[in-house]
Amino acid sequence: MILCVTPNPAIDRTLHVDALRLGEVHRAKETLTAAGGKGLNVARTIRALGGSSFCMGLVGGHTGSLLAELAEREGLPAHWTRVKNETRTCVILVEQGRDATVINERGADVSADECQTFLRDVWTQAEPAQLVCLSGSLPPGFALDDFSLLLRGLVERQKSVWVDTSGAALQAALNVRGVNIKVNAAELGEALGLEILNAEQAANAGKRLLENGISSVAVTLGRDGAVLVTESSAWCARPPAIEVVSSVGSGDAFLGGLVFALEAGNPPEVALRYGVAAGAANALHVGGGVIRQEEVGEFFHRLPKSLAL
Repeated sequence: MILCVTPNPAIDRTLHVDALRLGEVHRAKETLTAAGGKGLNVARTIRALGGSSFCMGLVGGHTGSLLAELAEREGLPAHWTRVKNETRTCVILVEQGRDATVINERGADVSADECQTFLRDVWTQAEPAQLVCLSGSLPPGFALDDFSLLLRGLVERQKSVWVDTSGAALQAALNVRGVNIKVNAAELGEALGLEILNAEQAANAGKRLLENGISSVAVTLGRDGAVLVTESSAWCARPPAIEVVSSVGSGDAFLGGLVFALEAGNPPEVALRYGVAAGAANALHVGGGVIRQEEVGEFFHRLPKSLAL
């Protein structure tokens, strides 16, 4: 079982419109409401690939109850830490022929006591898990010290911990020895004060992090694929050319495919290809982590072997 933790989940409302024009009234052709957040997208991907995932997050108010209900309806098992304030709602606008436009609310404030309860809940639910993914932003009020404590507690419990976040939370994670990092090139470049434009630069940045105690680093490069750096080597895998419907959640699907393959015992270079294949499959559909196993399999077999860097 892979534990997928989303500290700042949301209700995702996806609206399809013929054309998006600022300052005008639009009528949605189709609406999709789902339990949202990066960790839930990871969990969906793992489940679609035939794996077992378990969701966690901080939820509150009517929208928090709706999120929990939507996840249950979808067949995503979960344990939610209840908080006082209302869970956020995010809006995704999908226009024919263009990538999606996303408007994310900041999230509701959480208290120090709610954060401490959340830490204890995660450590408890992580007991049967081999892998733990912590994905997305931290809600307002979630102290960076608590986030670092959460990660250190999981490492001390000998879990393989993958962190996908950005900004100050990413900086905090980079100071926790033993975690694994999944980021996109822009996020990693901002954290390190570097410009990362290609696979070689991503690999060099990943090697720098390993020297500071990070276990492994996965860097997504959009249409150029992804790089995985471990103690043994560094590899690059590139996706097939596809017509993108929506890239929302493709990074999460990449992480889901990667950890699914790692948990199954695949070597890192093979797991990287699974991740890239899952990310590409996600881009064919509207909705984060919405993939089809047969598409992932087709892309995986079409991909050339991961290149050593």
